[in-house]
Order: sequence, then structure tokens, then C-alpha cells
Amino acid sequence: MEKVLELIRENKLMQARNELIDMNAVDIAQLLDETNQEKMLIIFRILPKDISADVFSYLSSEQQRYIVESITDKEIKTIIDELFLDDTVDFLEELPANVVKKVLKNTDENTRALINQFLKYPENSAGSIMTIEYVDLKKKMTVKEALEHIKKTAIDKETINTCYVMDKNRRLEGVISIRQLILNDDDTIIKDIMDENVIYVHTLEDQEYVADTFRKYDFTSMPVVDNENRLVGIITIDDIVDIIEQENTEDFQKMAAMAPSEEEYLKTGVFSLAKHRIMWLLVLMISATFTGNIIKKFEDVLQSVVVLAAFIPMLMDTGGNAGSQSSTLIIRGLALGEIESKDILKVVWKELRVSIVVGIVLAIVNFGRIYFFEKTDLYISLAICISLFFTVIIAKVVGGILPIVAKKVKMDPAIMASPLITTIVDALALIIYFTAATTLLGI
Repeated sequence: MEKVLELIRENKLMQARNELIDMNAVDIAQLLDETNQEKMLIIFRILPKDISADVFSYLSSEQQRYIVESITDKEIKTIIDELFLDDTVDFLEELPANVVKKVLKNTDENTRALINQFLKYPENSAGSIMTIEYVDLKKKMTVKEALEHIKKTAIDKETINTCYVMDKNRRLEGVISIRQLILNDDDTIIKDIMDENVIYVHTLEDQEYVADTFRKYDFTSMPVVDNENRLVGIITIDDIVDIIEQENTEDFQKMAAMAPSEEEYLKTGVFSLAKHRIMWLLVLMISATFTGNIIKKFEDVLQSVVVLAAFIPMLMDTGGNAGSQSSTLIIRGLALGEIESKDILKVVWKELRVSIVVGIVLAIVNFGRIYFFEKTDLYISLAICISLFFTVIIAKVVGGILPIVAKKVKMDPAIMASPLITTIVDALALIIYFTAATTLLGI
């Protein structure tokens, strides 16, 4: 990369071009990321046409927009002609209307119609992420005819590993891998060796469901059909990897009590970041007033035995952490399809047993610490440890139940993560604590 930049600085463009030809498209895109816009445009323009389209698909939406606004209509047409349709749609979705018009103006009528059709699919649906560059075969073909057809048409296809068998009305009838075609005799009929048990998704299916299906069946590509079972496109593994990363990022943000954002951290403005965080912080702040009200209600107890106040943070923190552990495991299990809504009783039973074991250990260790080392009164020590035991049980059970309940009512389970569960458990922990203290101490 340094060598290329040095050649650009010395205006040795042909030598720089020769160096770039030997580089991977992803590395070239990274190089463009690390240079200023003027040099980025120079490097992009000296790339061969076929490489420039590949590199363009890996650039950020900001860079793509800058390039489209800076190059000629002829250059735009060249890029669009070389890009796979799904990559074209992906970058158009991120552009403002005036730039989209400029791009569409430089596409042929058929491509423009296809792009407009793709843009009409709901965001994050299977239809919006599919591509139409796939290999289609007929079941009456022989293996020899199929391979000849692939050789003629495959240059413009995104993948040829799996071929799709359709009837004259484009209804999906089966699939066959390139491996099967190569290993069978030339005169073998496709119908006799194709797999008729086809796993597919519909155009309006949510992308998260599509990703789960890919993961379940270990696919590298999957057909997409319409309501009449006609093949309209395929989804490839490279798009699914991006979706899995996007969905995981969204879950992490929700688990941290933030509104999801697809923008990169360093490229996001201060006010935009604040906007995504402030709403949940306000909700949690207001909900925390319940905790304050509980403490106020038992103000007389605290005044009678002041030492009780010193153990409130430990109790609340332990309960919050215990609940977070359970919720994190359950949320991940739901995301991977390892846990279903119907498993709620199994989850409760397992978390109950785990919490009893954990609660006993924590209570015993804590009792030894505060009674023997800190010389706290026996009944106060017992009140604290009993409260700790029951707090851990409630926290883990609540942490296990809430994400499943969220999924059951069509909410994102990630919402029921650390901050919200901690707030709920804090209130319950205080009620248990003060009840145990008043009972044992006779206050």
C-alpha cells in the first residue's frame, strides 16, 4: 500500500496501476479508505474496469457517493454494468435521491426496471438482499448440455456452485450442485440426479429469519421465491455474513440500552450518538425512582439500623449481575435458535436450580466475610445473606424469563438485557432486603 501511495505521489500512474492489479479488491478498498478524497479518486480511476467495480462494492456509502458525484456518466455506466445487481441495490439504498437519479439515468431500461423492483421490497426483507445472477437449468437437460449452458452464461453469475432447476413457468423444481454435474456421466438427465427437496425463502421473509436458515442448513446460497413458488432470485453467503454482523451489532446496542444505529462510531456526530442513547437513559432513570421510593418507605428501618445502608450497593449489584448473566445466555440462545418460546418452563427450572447453587455459595462466603471479618451483628448478617440468596434466585429467574416473554409478544429479546433487568431486580432486591431485616430484627 505504501508503495502504491508513493508511486501516486511521484505521478507514476502506470506503475501504480500495475501494483494495484496484483492486489485483492478488499485491500484496494482499504487503501482508498486510508487516503484523502483527491488521491482516492486518482487511484480509483486508474483501476481496470473489472477490478474497479469489485472495489466499488467494498467501499463505504460515503466513498461511493463521492465517486459517483465526481466521475462522468460514462464511468458510472461502466461500474453499474460490472456490478452484481444486489450490490447495485445495496449502494443505491444509501444514496440521496438526486444521486440515485444520476445513477439510474446511466443504466439500460431492463436494469433500471430490475433495480426499481428491488427497491420496492421492504427493507431488511429477503427480496431486498437477493440477486438475480444465478444459473438456471431445465430438468430435461443432460449433464453435458447443462455444463455447456453453464460455460456460456456463468461469467455474469454471482455463484455457480449451486444451480437451480425450473419449469417453463420459472417454478422452482429442484437444485443441483456443480460437483454432482462434474461427477456424473454426460448423458445423465438432470431430473434423475437433482434434489427435489428444496429449502427456500419467500421474498417478504425477514433477513434475520433468512440468516437463521442459512446457519441451520449450512448453505452458501439459497433460492428466493414469490407467492406462486416462482424463482425470483438467490441470496449468497457473503450477504448473509454482513446481515449476521449487522443483527449482532443491533443486539449489542439494544443490550446496552441504546437505539440501534448502522453508522460507524467515528463517523457519527455527537448529537446523533446522544440521540440514540438519551431515550433509554431517560426511561431507566425514571424507572429507578421506584428504587428510591422503596428506600423512602423503609427510611425508619435504615435510621434504626444504619449499617443496613452499607450493604445495599452490594446486594443490588450482585442481583443485577446475576440477572444479566442469565439474560445474556437466553438472548444468545434465542438468536441461535437453541431456545424457543415453548421452552420457558425448562428455562425457569434450569435457572432456578443454577440460582440455588450460586445463591448458597454467595450467601455462605458473604456471611463469613461480614460476620467473622467485619464483626457485624449475627441477625444483621443473616438478614443480608438471606436477602442475597433470594435476590440471586429472583434475578436469575427473571433474567431467564423476560427475553422469552419479549419474543413471545413479538419484541426484540435484546431489549430485555442488562439495564432493564437490573432496574427490575434492584427494586425486588430492596423489597426482599427490608422485609428480611424487619422480620429478623423485629423493627
